[in-house]
Amino acid sequence: MLNFKQEYIKRPTYLDLVKPYIDKDIIKVLIGQRRVGKSYMLFQIMDEIISLHENPNIIYINKELHDFENIHNHYDLLDYIENKEEKKGKKYIFIDEVQDIEDFEKALRSLQAKGGCDIYCTGSNAKLLSGELATYLSGRYVEIKVYSLSFIEFIEFHKLENDKDSLIKYFKYGGLPYLINLELDDHIIYDYLKNIYAAILFKDIVKRHNVRNINFLENLVRYVADNTGSLVSSKKISDFLKSQQIQISPQLVLDYLNHLESAFFIFKALRADIAGKKIFEIGEKYYFEDLGLRHSIIGYKANDINKIIENAVYQHLKISGYHVYVGKSGDKEIDFVCEKSGKKIYVQVTYLIQDEKTINREFGNLLEIKDNYPKYVVSMDDAMSGSDFKGVEHVHILNFLSELR
Repeated sequence: MLNFKQEYIKRPTYLDLVKPYIDKDIIKVLIGQRRVGKSYMLFQIMDEIISLHENPNIIYINKELHDFENIHNHYDLLDYIENKEEKKGKKYIFIDEVQDIEDFEKALRSLQAKGGCDIYCTGSNAKLLSGELATYLSGRYVEIKVYSLSFIEFIEFHKLENDKDSLIKYFKYGGLPYLINLELDDHIIYDYLKNIYAAILFKDIVKRHNVRNINFLENLVRYVADNTGSLVSSKKISDFLKSQQIQISPQLVLDYLNHLESAFFIFKALRADIAGKKIFEIGEKYYFEDLGLRHSIIGYKANDINKIIENAVYQHLKISGYHVYVGKSGDKEIDFVCEKSGKKIYVQVTYLIQDEKTINREFGNLLEIKDNYPKYVVSMDDAMSGSDFKGVEHVHILNFLSELR
């Protein structure tokens, strides 16, 4: 029998999201980029079920392990589960990387219709999972997004102090959980991250979407990395490539960006008018799920600190459960407009507040928004940390990333 007991560091934020659905007739799907810790979340859920039930009938399948290479399609999956019915009563079924099983959704629908199953899956492809599950299991599944480590998780996993040195390590190496097994050394970490990047690129994008122009895909990733947090569009990228004598249509650019997003490799932040809630069709910003992976592509550069801070703040807001978009108010840009459970916050991000011009830009843009929702300017500037300017709070990024707001 396969031993699924594993050592892990608990991530209670995600377990708390799953708990209300344990023993409920609804399929739980943990989604996220490769290597963000979805597999270990399954182990954590298994242990929670073991604590609730005496000797539960747990069936575990991991498509990345040799033990399960013969499970190719939904028929194989159903046969395997049927042959594993060693105990009577409810079955707790855990399937890791379910999207690697052809027509998996048909098996899930059959198991759910049959009853007596509590099903948990992980997957690394947003479009495939949401599309197929929405078709076959409408209203009978819930998706829970798992991210790479937050800053607080990073210092807990690596047993570090909550200080600026740890923050720089987080900026440099990112939050993939496996890094706790490696020395935090540039050469060691980036060699590992380059391998993860290659796996995401070729397994989750090239192979799954039959991408032919791999060279262009890699160039596109570098372009997004160089322009992290800048307003871009498929046409702008296409025009830039044409200036380099590379003929790529805006539609192909858009398709490849969607593939990168569906593999949870990058985030897309849409622009919206703050007053009218209108979503602009042209111009969005892209951020990376994991900063370490970004740096493994183009290197860690001190001159990129503004981009790095903005990416870290965006990621933190997503981990905190906000819907985040880039705000436009008249001719002013607001870095992030964030909504969650009927509440809203506005966030401006800058490296340092060095002069009157910076104060007027970062605080002034927020002051033009005439509502009473909280407004923050986040920076690495110690001088103004904890103060406010006409009601707009200044927060040091170390403090901002240490709290779920």
